[in-house]
Order: sequence, then structure tokens, then C-alpha cells
Amino acid sequence: MTAYAIAHLRPAAPHPDIAEYMERIPATLEPFGGRFLVHATRHEVKEGAWPGHVVMIAFPGITEARDWWDSPAYREIAPLRSRHIEGDIILIDGVPDGYDPGVTAAALRKELDAAAD
Repeated sequence: MTAYAIAHLRPAAPHPDIAEYMERIPATLEPFGGRFLVHATRHEVKEGAWPGHVVMIAFPGITEARDWWDSPAYREIAPLRSRHIEGDIILIDGVPDGYDPGVTAAALRKELDAAAD
């Protein structure tokens, strides 16, 4: 099942370290099947606040996402970003093909009904 690394990165001043990070990150993704889906593209805020940019990277699975994050190649370049850009980063599983939120809703209703009894 596809997994994702999602980052909400706050605005930052341009810095040579950030440019170097962006130049080097593709090589860290390649061994783990990672590919950019979103990278600092324009976004529309529909609710709440979302200062900064979104980065979303897809991996074949959560194991590959974790292995990339923990890899010596990525750990070496991560400070180039983290010293200059604040943000939140998560690794998350996607949903399987054919996912139906109605099934999840039905399980929630069953749990609510049981609690009400």
C-alpha cells in the first residue's frame, strides 16, 4: 500500500543550504522508490491557516518511507533543511484501493450504538 511523507514547511528566507538540500534529495529517494507528488506548489486555504508550503512524497509502502527517513544519505542532508526551515513532517500509510469511508462510518455507528446501550 502506498505511503507518504508529508511536510508542512513554514516560510523561510532563501539560503544556500536549502538549495543544496533540494539538489541532493532526489538521490536519497531513488533507492526507496520515493517520488515527489507535491513540492512547494501553490495551494488554496479553505479552512484555518496554512502558512508556508506543502511537500508530499509517495513511497511504495511505509517500510520504504521509514527506511528513507532513517537512511544515512537522508540523515546527512536533513540538517541543511532543518537549520533554516521550521515545519511538521509525518510518514503516513495511504488507504487501500477501493477504500470506502462508509465502511468506517458503519463501524463508528456500531461503536456509538454499543456505548449508548
